[in-house]
Amino acid sequence: MSAETEPQIVALGGGGFWLGESPLLDDYLLEVVARSRPKVCFIGTASGDAESYVRRFYAEYGRRDCRPSHFPLFAKPPAPAREHLLAQDLIYVGGGMTANMLLLWRFHGLDALLREAWESGTVLAGPSAGAICWFEDGVTATIGDRIGPLGDGLRFLPGTFCPHYRDDTERTEAYRELVRSEFPPGIGASNDAAVLFRGLEVADVVGTRDGAGAWRVEGTGESPLETRCLT
Repeated sequence: MSAETEPQIVALGGGGFWLGESPLLDDYLLEVVARSRPKVCFIGTASGDAESYVRRFYAEYGRRDCRPSHFPLFAKPPAPAREHLLAQDLIYVGGGMTANMLLLWRFHGLDALLREAWESGTVLAGPSAGAICWFEDGVTATIGDRIGPLGDGLRFLPGTFCPHYRDDTERTEAYRELVRSEFPPGIGASNDAAVLFRGLEVADVVGTRDGAGAWRVEGTGESPLETRCLT
């Protein structure tokens, strides 16, 4: 990564190939990478490396002008692991159980490898768990589908994050209450929306439908972030 280039993370509130809907968010991720035939690696730890999720990834990115791969932790990952991850232009982390994913990442040292990749210029992205993980904290589903605080994000980005904001009523209200009481302020992003961070600051917010967007959420209330609609 050159001195002029800031590390980038794209936090998706939900959508993209994960839900099999509009491809526009996936188009956007490749635009952020801005390289010819980029290497794109999918990490599906949060879903237990579900085969259906991996197949959807290859179906979507295999038809694009890129070089897709995936990095399983429930089977033998590509070797050598560090070299594979640092060679990627985009690492896409899938949704699922955020806390379980982070436990495995930390055990295997993947958290440190992802930070190294990010600081070296690899774009990190993902929806839901693949967005929450990069922040100090966030709200996630726990046993019994109760919505509660994650408690131990990777802290690549400051503050907190809530996916599916304004689409999932229980999650939205839980996040608002936590920010009012104990959480650092942060960002809530709806389904079909993505927030681009360059360095530690929001650089762009995009959505693929009317009403999709992101909001800065603080103890005193929330305010919308300017959102571009992708067409």
